[in-house]
Amino acid sequence: MAIVGKKFPNLNVDAMNEMGDTFKVNVLEEAINNKKKVLLFWYPKDFTFVCPTELHAFQAAKAEFEKRNTIVIGASCDTPEVHFAWLSTAKDNGGIEGVTYPILADSNRNLASTLGILDISDETYNEETGVVIVEGDNVTYRATYIIDEEGTVVHESVNHMPLGRNVAEFLRLVDAYTHVQEKGEVCPANWEEGKEAMQPNAKGTASYLASH
Repeated sequence: MAIVGKKFPNLNVDAMNEMGDTFKVNVLEEAINNKKKVLLFWYPKDFTFVCPTELHAFQAAKAEFEKRNTIVIGASCDTPEVHFAWLSTAKDNGGIEGVTYPILADSNRNLASTLGILDISDETYNEETGVVIVEGDNVTYRATYIIDEEGTVVHESVNHMPLGRNVAEFLRLVDAYTHVQEKGEVCPANWEEGKEAMQPNAKGTASYLASH
């Protein structure tokens, strides 16, 4: 269920930080109230394999996102207590100690269900009782959202569990959308900060293609 071009869901979700504080986060309000973009990334589960590499990669790029007026938020369906246990585990022991951005603990799966990013491949339907039975952990795919300062989703992508993300691509996307906002131009394929963009009309396309 694509939500690009729509407002991000207006839901409060439990969250945890590296200090062990549990609090509520509303991603839509984070964007609108702080007048910042939000990079929200979902990962399947704490204490797993590809996931810690991504959390550390987003931490390493956190300052670059902040330069771009962008808040980084992680998310999974684990509980706040499990998040804190992982945050307290050293990096060389598979943990995420040193991660300083908030991590949503969507343990009731309200937000993940609304976004349609849960892996429901292990769900079965009992025709006699009419009950849906969930066999697995019902975790999320690696979904990523960029939300602008008005709370509108401008990017949405979903990876399967084995495929880790390229954090640099999300920095590029933030740069590209900021360029669109500030210059009124559109960004062609493989655009990067400092490269030529295009006027959003037929003449602009022809001119760009002629020089590339």
